[in-house]
Amino acid sequence: MKLVNIDYIPGCEITECLGIVKGTVVQSKNIGKDIISGFKTIVGGEIKDYTDMLNQSRAIATKRMVDEAESLGADAIINVRYGSSSVMSGAAEVIAYGTAVKMNEK
Repeated sequence: MKLVNIDYIPGCEITECLGIVKGTVVQSKNIGKDIISGFKTIVGGEIKDYTDMLNQSRAIATKRMVDEAESLGADAIINVRYGSSSVMSGAAEVIAYGTAVKMNEK
């Protein structure tokens, strides 16, 4: 499955637009790591536990988006985008979305 964040794939012709596909996940860290991460905000620097959590969340959301596109028979997803938001203290939602398409190589 090709994933691009532009509206075309060089060397390919889009033959059919199958619609928007998405994948979402809401994840949180455990309370112990949340407290430790809270102390990090006092001294500054990267909060590695949250960086890792968001990277893992993006991977899960991407897989769910790809799974949805594959179920439609897509060859690629164009205009791939990611979004995130805090849903509560220590928990974040990540969404991956794009347009599933069928294509032919030129």
